[in-house]
Amino acid sequence: MLLLRTDTSDQGTFGILVFGDEFVYTGELPWRENKPNLSCIPEGRYTMRLRVSPRYGRVFEIGDVPDRSYILLHQGNFCGDTSLGYRTNVRGCVLLGIKRGSLGGQKAVLSSRMARRRFETALNFQPTTLEIRAC
Repeated sequence: MLLLRTDTSDQGTFGILVFGDEFVYTGELPWRENKPNLSCIPEGRYTMRLRVSPRYGRVFEIGDVPDRSYILLHQGNFCGDTSLGYRTNVRGCVLLGIKRGSLGGQKAVLSSRMARRRFETALNFQPTTLEIRAC
């Protein structure tokens, strides 16, 4: 599985997550030196496995991230730097969307619940490896 990051700004880091012959769009926090709750995770190869979250239920968790934990793939729209006035639905996790666009003037991933269902159905909650890299 491959997450290709296509662009980044203070409004978030956006990309495409390819799995088999399908894909969804992604949103993550901007790069802030891998600081917990402020940054997307570094590029690299990671394990993904099932985790039960009190907030999101059964979700995938990205493991083996240096100096980080509890990195989930879940629904949401915004992934901006809140210290600069942008909205966010993440603290280091990866948002999934069927399309990209904007809401209220901020870049966002859209149709997120549908994207999450598509992704989880395709993987059937089986552990896998995720590679993250820039285009």
